[in-house]
Amino acid sequence: MKVILKKTFFLTIIALIVFVLVASSGARYQILSQDSQNSDNCVIADSLGKRKQLFQRCKEIPNRITSSTKYFRYNPEIKLTAKSRFLAVITDKLPKIPQPGTYEYTLLRAYGAAFVNQDPEIKLPPKLIFNSEQETQDFQSMLTMAKVNGTYDCYLQKAAADALNRAKAQAIIPLKSGYGDSDCTRSFSTTVRFWRKYANDRTLARVQQGEETKILGTVAPPGSSQHLWGIAIDLRVSNEAQKQALNQNGWFRTVENDIPHWTYVGYPPEKLRELGFKNKVVSGVNYWLTPL
Repeated sequence: MKVILKKTFFLTIIALIVFVLVASSGARYQILSQDSQNSDNCVIADSLGKRKQLFQRCKEIPNRITSSTKYFRYNPEIKLTAKSRFLAVITDKLPKIPQPGTYEYTLLRAYGAAFVNQDPEIKLPPKLIFNSEQETQDFQSMLTMAKVNGTYDCYLQKAAADALNRAKAQAIIPLKSGYGDSDCTRSFSTTVRFWRKYANDRTLARVQQGEETKILGTVAPPGSSQHLWGIAIDLRVSNEAQKQALNQNGWFRTVENDIPHWTYVGYPPEKLRELGFKNKVVSGVNYWLTPL
């Protein structure tokens, strides 16, 4: 009888241990799952400057949002959406992330690919819209520029020009029009001139109200072009060798429907999905777009 009682006692103890371990594992899995879902929201809230206001639970994830997302990007237990990964990266470069539904957010969606660039030699603007020629000149005066080989007056930020020159050493890649002041780094007045060529004030009002976005693949509103930043260029690209040379050196089409337009993001193709980019083919043309 005593032997039976001892066996029963031991079996009960083992069963309790197994139950506790399973319950603990299940609870841990649930917590990790909740953290994964919550972390996605926390990154978005943090990038919008509303972490404390919107998500109380963000405080329960110790220092995980600090430095936005070195934690999230490299921790395998935390899974983020493409949107969150993209916002996490650009938060280091764009001091204020626009609110969804605003004009600035529309521009970030269309032209914000450049903000993933982490090259310390590349300077990015502190905001998405320059309001005047003077603002544009003040920003451009801080840039270190270099000439694109084989051109007369095409200049880009030096790191971007160096990368493009490496691509041009691999394949013949001509400018779209051949004029540096329109194909390469532009002045504020040039962006105004181009806008007036393709659109007008009524179109701008519709873009600002979120009613029109297709025009952004043809021309950028005044003061919002990537060409103002010295890291965009219009090229005549028609074959695979040209595209591969550009992609391998960090240059990609990032503005949907703007076929000549190339942006220097500074990463090889295999890194773009990791950064949250969407790969989209439109009429046989491959674009890497922001996930916003």
